[in-house]
Amino acid sequence: MLQLVSFASPLLMVVLLLVGATVAFAQALPSAPAMPDVSRRSATFNSDWRFIKADPGTATMPELDDSTWRSLDLPHDWSIEGPFAPEYASGTGFAPGGIAWYRKHFKLDASAQGKLVAIEFDGVYANAQVYLNGFLVGGRPFGFSSFECDLTPYLRFGGADNVIAVRVDHSRYADSRFYTGSGIYRNVRLRVTDKLHVATHGIFITTPQVTDESATARVECKVENASGRARKVSVQCYIIAPDGTTTVGTATATAEISGDSGPAVPHVMVVQDIRVDRPQRWLMESPALYTLRTRILEEQTLVDETSTTFGIRTIRFDADKGFFLNDKSVKLKGVCIHHDAGCLGAAVPEKVLERRLRLLQELGVNAIRTSHNPPAPELLDLCDRLGLVVMDEAFDEFTPAKNKWISGTNVGVPGRWGYAELFDQWAAIDMGDLVLRDRNHPSVIMWSIGNEVDFANDPFSEAVLGENYKPHFPPASELTRLGKPLVDVVKKLDPTRPVTAAMANMPISDAAGFADLFDVAGYNYQEPRYAADHAKYPKRIILGSENNHRFNNWTPVRDNEFIAGQFLWTGIDYLGESRGWPSRGSTSGLLDTCGFKKPNAWFRQSLWADKPMVYLCTSAPSTNTSTNTSTDTTTAPATNSSATSAPASSTAPAAGGLGGVNGQGASVPAPAGSGRQGPRTQETWNRAEGSTAVVHCYTNCQQVQLTLNDKPIGTKRADEAIDGVLTWTIPYQAGTLKAVGLIDGKPQSEFVLKTAGAAQRIQLSPDVKELRADGQDICHLAFVITDAAGVRVPDAKNLLSFKITGPVKLLGIDNGEMTGVLNYSDNEHAASNGRGLAILQSTGKAGAITIEVTSPGLESAKVDLVSR
Repeated sequence: MLQLVSFASPLLMVVLLLVGATVAFAQALPSAPAMPDVSRRSATFNSDWRFIKADPGTATMPELDDSTWRSLDLPHDWSIEGPFAPEYASGTGFAPGGIAWYRKHFKLDASAQGKLVAIEFDGVYANAQVYLNGFLVGGRPFGFSSFECDLTPYLRFGGADNVIAVRVDHSRYADSRFYTGSGIYRNVRLRVTDKLHVATHGIFITTPQVTDESATARVECKVENASGRARKVSVQCYIIAPDGTTTVGTATATAEISGDSGPAVPHVMVVQDIRVDRPQRWLMESPALYTLRTRILEEQTLVDETSTTFGIRTIRFDADKGFFLNDKSVKLKGVCIHHDAGCLGAAVPEKVLERRLRLLQELGVNAIRTSHNPPAPELLDLCDRLGLVVMDEAFDEFTPAKNKWISGTNVGVPGRWGYAELFDQWAAIDMGDLVLRDRNHPSVIMWSIGNEVDFANDPFSEAVLGENYKPHFPPASELTRLGKPLVDVVKKLDPTRPVTAAMANMPISDAAGFADLFDVAGYNYQEPRYAADHAKYPKRIILGSENNHRFNNWTPVRDNEFIAGQFLWTGIDYLGESRGWPSRGSTSGLLDTCGFKKPNAWFRQSLWADKPMVYLCTSAPSTNTSTNTSTDTTTAPATNSSATSAPASSTAPAAGGLGGVNGQGASVPAPAGSGRQGPRTQETWNRAEGSTAVVHCYTNCQQVQLTLNDKPIGTKRADEAIDGVLTWTIPYQAGTLKAVGLIDGKPQSEFVLKTAGAAQRIQLSPDVKELRADGQDICHLAFVITDAAGVRVPDAKNLLSFKITGPVKLLGIDNGEMTGVLNYSDNEHAASNGRGLAILQSTGKAGAITIEVTSPGLESAKVDLVSR
């Protein structure tokens, strides 16, 4: 059993004893004192940048006239602006790269003099070089790492202009196996602190002891002193309850910090244990979040203050029983996701991420794998708030490089650029910075140091491969040599979470000793090895770290406690990893790039979700008897179908369904899937007159009643399913096909498919009608082409024109398709499967907003929004 608890190193505990911390456990706790917030200032630094897609030699010069450069706000991804073209690389979605510069002018008031001023970048792809007033102040080659640069030595005051210039070099556009984007594609902040301050990522909160009666929050605080003189400080900690107001624990400690100058800034580590009575635990269903306020005082004067969000929870993995959250067994029902968002590329607003995560949760997803790179910080913030657990992954390759396909997967000659060129110098730094940045997130339950770095002969080989062994390739033993330092870095910075890797070839990893490095062994697409490896390695914790969507790849996880869970490839369609022009990406997701549910998403919901549901899709008859849904690519319905569940007052469980349990809590028997490719299903009831149709039904209810035009077709029980699917083969008749899901004989959910007529009108459905005028808020505007009765026309591909007035900007329009050459950000876009999505963002101004959508031959549509 891997029991994971938090602890501080003996050295840190010595620091605590030396400084003589006092810890308050009183019932009536004092609130955090109100003090003017003049100690630390951190402001978003995203607005009013200048951009040029070129490499002028004078770009670093403060006096350069950049008024002719393009004006924009960050985050910004220039690759998604295209043009997409076959001369670029299939791996990165045939998107352009290149070299570009960003510049920003700013002034600082006198209050910042004598302080430390830094600029923080959450992600710049790639090879960022940052200049201030002509001086190089830092940068980062790895485009997914967060980093900061100290601006203090070169700042100008007294009303003088300061100029930040950032060079971004993505000229090697074939440097990844998936879409990366290009530019300053994540958020930027400007930070001002005292020279005596909490270090960047200098707070680490763990919960080594948690019961229903009380919990211990251990706070490690690294205080830095860049003043050049010895300082005596008081470190005050206040824990604020999830209600945001009640102080539930306090502690104070004092420490002295040297002022000696040297290569490293003098610092002291202060460790304090704080008791929290009757803790609210961080749970998937109710993710309670506490806030730690840390104050640094010198002679009663506040010099720094930070706030850190955390959760009180325990995690552990067991080789026989799987994963436990707060001592409760939880099967990880996970998906892998890439960092792009279709038409937005890599520059993804938080509201877009939130919508995507909530859609996945509706399917029963409870875990996210950040494939295959450090995620945006706000993604983890959202997972904290939504109750999703996370496998936080660092790299897709070690060194030497993997194949980066240019003309299509396994087509032609691959590129060999990528992170491998950085690995020796930067891997330990990038890995460590990821852990330091993300280790306070309660959602993060494990660290992954790499994805499929053991892939056979790409680049490592091993004699265990037999006739496929390539002795002139790098030996697989290199994996262990390269991986162990990364594991050591993680363990040093966070001993409370397990370390894993998503391994593609267990025979190679076992022979090389690579698998022995990890607390949890991640198996990619190796379900047939589960039982044998569990017997051979009884202490090994096994997790499906990447899996396809087939029913028979879920049943070993469902039926065996020792398998901690699985992560489907993928949760959402993504750009890159194209099989060839003109495709821009992969359609392996449960959701398409618009977030619309495919039939396969409904199938997964029937297996994973608790809320009663039923769903219908259809296909032509096939000689293949398997109803495996792994190839479903059709997007889910708009108005030609409707799905309703029982009223909120209903408490009937989704028991006895295809993916659930029966009334006694035992698994419902279902034939093991063959894994054979089944017929392509479509969410439509439009077929040729006189034809025969196969109706596929996915449900977690006990029974399903099927009717056609109000005439009964039949009722089937969940245990009649084959590969998790109920089917009927019936003569096609236009009209209304309806399924009703029953539990204990009572209707709990229904789904309707209707035959669509000719396209006649456009329907617009915004997810919000009111936006905040903050320049950040988002409206997702779904558009649907319907017939006269409001039924979606599933084959409609009409070209639509968008006219937008008011204080809002169009970020992009998507239709979920991966083929075709298009501009995501123009005002014209075709529908696909009769629908699509426009993404709008507020500006800093308030006012009325109108969106009108027209198309030749269709009735136009208009929707009114407001920004306040």
